[in-house]
Order: sequence, then C-alpha cells, then structure tokens
Amino acid sequence: MIEFDGIKFNDVVSKQIITCLGTHDATHGTLTHDQIANRVTRPVFMAAVAEINGLAFLPKLAEFCDPALLEKCDPAILTREGFTPICVTDGALLVAIANPWSQLPDEYLSLRFPDYRIEKVVTTSSEISGAIERLSGAAGPNQSELEGIEVEDDDDKIQDFNVTTEYDEPIANLAATILSTATKLRASDIHFKVEKEVFYYCFRVDGDLGDKIEVPMKLKDRIDAFFLSLMKLPTETRNTQPGISGRFTISYFHRPIDIRYERHRTYRGYHVTMRLLDKSHINVTLGKGSLAFDDETLFELDRVMKVPAGIIVMSGPTGSGKSTTLNAMLRELNRPEVNILTLENPVEDEIAGVTHCDLKNADEFKPMITSFMRSDPDIILMGEVRDLESAELAVEAAVTGHKVLTTIHTPRASQIIERFEQLGIERWKIAQTLKAACAQRLLKVLCPHCKQKMDGIGERERRIFNLGEEWADRTVYKALKGGCSECRQSGYSGRSAILEIIPITPKISDELSKGTLTPYELELRVQEEGKLPNLRKSGLKSLAEGKTDLAALSKVIDMTYTDE
Repeated sequence: MIEFDGIKFNDVVSKQIITCLGTHDATHGTLTHDQIANRVTRPVFMAAVAEINGLAFLPKLAEFCDPALLEKCDPAILTREGFTPICVTDGALLVAIANPWSQLPDEYLSLRFPDYRIEKVVTTSSEISGAIERLSGAAGPNQSELEGIEVEDDDDKIQDFNVTTEYDEPIANLAATILSTATKLRASDIHFKVEKEVFYYCFRVDGDLGDKIEVPMKLKDRIDAFFLSLMKLPTETRNTQPGISGRFTISYFHRPIDIRYERHRTYRGYHVTMRLLDKSHINVTLGKGSLAFDDETLFELDRVMKVPAGIIVMSGPTGSGKSTTLNAMLRELNRPEVNILTLENPVEDEIAGVTHCDLKNADEFKPMITSFMRSDPDIILMGEVRDLESAELAVEAAVTGHKVLTTIHTPRASQIIERFEQLGIERWKIAQTLKAACAQRLLKVLCPHCKQKMDGIGERERRIFNLGEEWADRTVYKALKGGCSECRQSGYSGRSAILEIIPITPKISDELSKGTLTPYELELRVQEEGKLPNLRKSGLKSLAEGKTDLAALSKVIDMTYTDE
C-alpha cells in the first residue's frame, strides 16, 4: 500500500500507479511501495494518479483561478480536503483535486454552484493550498485602527492560534496577519526590533531581510505580551530575564506550523526572532527541489551514506539548510530493517518509521543520548554538536559501531576537524571516527522570467573575485532590479543547495592521527585532485549555467581568495 501526501492507496491502485510510473521512467517501475514517497516527486506522482483516472494533470493553478469562486467557499475546508474551484468555462465548473476518489468535491461544490456541471483536473495538494493562500489573505487592522488601540493590560491566554481567521481584538488580528503573511511568503524568520524612535518587523525570505514595516511604538509591549501568552509565559518574564526562548504552534488553513521564539533585551527595548518551521513546501528529497545537486555531488553523497559506522558532519552558518539535507539523507537511509533515532531541538521534519525525540532543554541532552545508546539504534541523528559533552557522545556512539549524523558551525568543511579539537576532542579520536566532513550553502536562484543577460564579467569584478580571463566573454545572468510579479519583485525564485564534501578515508585518517597532514593541507589536496565537489566550484558552475548571479554567489561564499 502506497501512502503519499497523506493519502493512502490500496494495493490495486498502488500497483496501477507503479505501472504507470514505470512506463515513463523505468527506474520508477522497480520501486517498492515504501520507496515511492522518497524517490518520486509530487508532480510526477500526481500526473500518474491523473492518468489512471483518465483526468488531465494541471501542475500550476495561479493563472487560472477566479477569486470570485472562492468567496462562496470555506478556504479551510478546501485546504483540508484538497480541492478548489478554478474557473467557469463552457457551462462547466473546473475543479482542481488532489484525491480523484473523494466524492466530497462533488457534494460540496454542487450545493454552491448548482447551475454548473463539475469537471475535474488533478494537481498537487501543495498547489491547491498555495492557490487558496494567494487568494484568501487576511488584510488585518489598518494603521488608524492600530493607533486607536488602548494599551491597558490584557491577561487573556490563547491556546490555539488560527492565523487565517478574523479576531475582534486588534492585537490578535495584527499578530495573525503578520504570521499568515510570513507563511504565505515562505519566510524563514520574522524579526521584531525596537530602535530609538521606531518599532518595526520584517521578514527573512530566501536568506534576505525584507523591508521594515513600522508599528506604533506604544504597541510594542502589547505585542510582546501577546506572544508570551501564546507560549503560556507570564508577562512579567520580559522584565526579569535577559533572554527568553519558547515555542508555539499556529494553524494556517488547518496546517500546523511550529514557531521557535527567541527574544533578548536590547538598549532600547527588545529584539525578537521567530523561526517558522514550515516544511510543507520544501522538497526534502536528494536530487530534487532545493536539494537538486548535480550528479557528481549526488554520487559522493551516496558513497558517504554507504559508510556503515562513523560520524557524518554537515557544517555551515545558520539557515544554510544543513538540517534539511540531513533529513533528506535519513529518508534515503530509512528502511524497515534499520532503527533510526533522532535527538533534535526542535523536531523540524517528521519521517515515518523514524523515532524523533524532542530536546526540551540542555539538561536533557546527556540522559537522552545515554538512553539512545541502550535503545539498539543503527543510525543516530544529533541536531548539533555545540560543546565538549555532545562531541564526546558523538564520538562514543561512532566508536561503538553506530552511524551518527550531526551538524556543526564552521565556515569550511576542513575546519570541522579543528572545531572538534577546540571543543576538547583529541585529534586521533576525530580521525578514527569522522567519515565525512561536509559544508553547505543555500544559493539564491535567479527568476527565470526576468533574469538579465550579461556578455561577460568586468575586469574589476574578475580581480576582486579571482575569476580567470575566460569569464570576460562568457555569457552570464544577473537579477533584474525590482524583479517581476512572478518573483514578488525580488529578482530571485527560491534557493538551491551547493555542497562541499571531504571524505576521511583510512589513509587520510592515519595521516591526521600521526600529525603528518593538517586539515587545511587535506582541503588543498582534495581541491588539487579536482574530483570532489567544493563550494567555489559548485557555485561557479551555477553561475556559468545561468542559475545564479555573482552578487548572490559572493554573498554566501568567500570568493575573494582561491587556493588553486
């Protein structure tokens, strides 16, 4: 039985789907039922579902949707059940569905549109929810309404916060609007800042902070108290603690999204950062979506995953997609015969068949990992190595025959070894247990609709970024200033990961243990051989292929030097 996007298909239908997939791609025809969700993209899978039902598959809905039709429907029901009216054509109501076997679209829409016959097309559930999101945004209170809010204390607690509904309380409505807008924009973070005479918020989208949106200064304490109430924290906490950490969950068209909340005191007030842990729009399959690595990188990742025991470390700055890549690797490694345990803070992406454990505070780490070791694991994912204790436990798990996946904060892959040393782990222990040192960045992708062609890169930029003369005449592209409607005026459309991998072979392990090879010399050796992917080479390849521009590339990789 295949389960895909929350829909379970019986054995008969599952066999029909696999047969259909196999006619278009022979490799898909050999997949088992439990491999489908990890190895087949949503569009390809849903196109097969459409074909066996004799229906058309429509991958994009936005340009066809009529907002007037949505006004007669409940967006929450449409999102939850996976269907939406698109438009009226030739006396028929065209309806997009994610589950062709469900009768609910017919029953629900025939009552609201009795004058039309219903014709269906199949699309992905994410495309349906995305179309509904774009056409059902909440406007929220206007500036004059905000200015008119009285600022007396309000101790009401909110347990379940639905951000796609209207509230009588203006502060609740403002918070709902901010959170729903952030979700719609696919923002990774929301920042609230207090400066000398200004209180504002902004969104981080595709790695960049957007425009500041000012809010009346007198509301800063009310908004602060409101978010503390969502986390069930007393309002007096804000005056007694320099830093506050917490979590709450919002409901976005019945889709739960975790919000990780961090707040610290500043000279003028406070700074709040809310991380949106919304994985519904991210394709966490290696080789697809934001993880569409080239064949060379995928081959090396596959080789790394075949290592039976040892530590695989993914490094990079905050927001570089480290956890997303590790979760994609777990999906590839996930088999019925393998026991996988994860220890995370927080759990960002639940995988069926994997035991996820949520670390509530730092004091739980040691007893949890000790319990892990007694739970017969084959693979352990530790969210992050950040101190000597976590580093020692990772090494201990690897020495006792476990495969350990984890993250660490270093600029380059070779510096992972030095970082473990700084934490207090002896070099020989690192050399014996570390099997792969990886570094990752997320590179902004140019909008295909408005990117601008350039006939080469100028001399000044070639000198600054150490580019050879061949770049003087090579065709490249850059983002259009102000963008277009397709990319929300940003010039870019999403991000794609690039990766650097340094495998620690038995020979390299021996040289590192004896001190005859330094981590930096190892990095140079790997670069000279030119066989393995590195950040600069992968970035320049994306630049040459017109996927990104020099501005985006130089922002995530230090291009001002080269060791080649």
